[in-house]
Amino acid sequence: MKLPAVLCLAAFTAVSAAWAQAPDNTGTNARDQHSDNPTSDQQSNAPADVKMTAEIRKMVIADEALSALAKNAKIITIDQVVTLRGPVETEKEIALLETHAKHAGATKVVNLLEVKQP
Repeated sequence: MKLPAVLCLAAFTAVSAAWAQAPDNTGTNARDQHSDNPTSDQQSNAPADVKMTAEIRKMVIADEALSALAKNAKIITIDQVVTLRGPVETEKEIALLETHAKHAGATKVVNLLEVKQP
C-alpha cells in the first residue's frame, strides 16, 4: 500500500522538476547591470515623482486595451522624467503606455519597452 504512494510521489516530483525551469533572461539582466538607464530600485521618493508614478500606474491598470504583460511594465520616475521598461505584447501597447506617462505630466518619457518575442 505504501509503495504505490511513494512511487506516485516520486513521479510527481520528477515531473514537477522538469517543468520548473527558470526563464532565460541572462541577456536582459546583463544589459540592465551595465546601463545608464534607471531600474526600479532607483525610483525617486520625492512626493511629486511618487504621485506621478502612481497616477500612471492607475491609468495603465484601468486601460482595458492593455494586456497583463503591459500592465506589469516598470514605471520609474526621477525628477519628472518617466522611464518605461519591460516586455509588452504589441507596438500599440508601447504607444499607449507612453501616452499615459505624458498625460500624467512627465517632462520627458524614456521608452525602453520591448515587444515580446514569440
